Amino acid sequence: MNNIYMPHLAEIKEVIDESPDTRTFRLKFKDADTTERFDFKAGQFAEYSAFGDGESTFCIASSPTRKDFLECSFKVYGKVTQALHRLNKGDTIGIRGPYGNWFPLDELKGKNLLFIAGGIGIAPVRCVIDNVLDMRNDFKDLTIICGARSVSDLIYKQEIKEWKARTDIKTIITVDPGGENASWDGEVGFVPAVIEKTAPPSDNTAVILCGPPVMIKFTMPVLTKLGFKDEDVYTTLENRMKCGLGKCGRCNIGNVYVCKDGPVFTYAQIKRLPQEF
Repeated sequence: MNNIYMPHLAEIKEVIDESPDTRTFRLKFKDADTTERFDFKAGQFAEYSAFGDGESTFCIASSPTRKDFLECSFKVYGKVTQALHRLNKGDTIGIRGPYGNWFPLDELKGKNLLFIAGGIGIAPVRCVIDNVLDMRNDFKDLTIICGARSVSDLIYKQEIKEWKARTDIKTIITVDPGGENASWDGEVGFVPAVIEKTAPPSDNTAVILCGPPVMIKFTMPVLTKLGFKDEDVYTTLENRMKCGLGKCGRCNIGNVYVCKDGPVFTYAQIKRLPQEF
């Protein structure tokens, strides 16, 4: 009988220090059959093990269209992420997954897409962006609005440079007031204010929105003002997810299990969740 909690072994092939407290691992499964069978969609997550210290939940940050490797990005918060942060190229970690639902890209074909990300919330958004870019002809106008507390906190700097160099994407990067430096040539301001200033059109547009709860709280009124409907805004919840299987009950909000019914929800669905959330 298969053990549903048994992780697959993966080797860290590359470590990218994105910011002082955020790292990206490029991973390769040690078993070739696992590499072949590990099929996921943009928005799904996995459980990552630092052996001897525990598991932590992160989205899969690489696109499912790029099958030679798997990437995860994480910010140092507690015991497990500290243990993961101590690992280096060549070390082994465990991966369980993929779990959860995903962004319905098949349903969004033919639409404009507005990507909004703040902080480490750019990780799931980047997965979707790369997925969409590998299917570029299936979508219309693409706009990326991404924010960070400061220039040093901005992650995926190389990818952002590549997005900005493309003529088929409008890319706007902002840092919070006081977070700029002498060489910064992007926007300065909080994400909601930059969205209002940019005023992206809402007609035939779906929004992929991920970031800190406070950013989402102040972004939604701006999107509503610009004409976006709640059902056209997709975001993710990572509400205390632990087992990834809907068995531990840690992530439930009423009768909704974030790890099974999510982590991707429309904002209309989130508004219907119990007030305990």
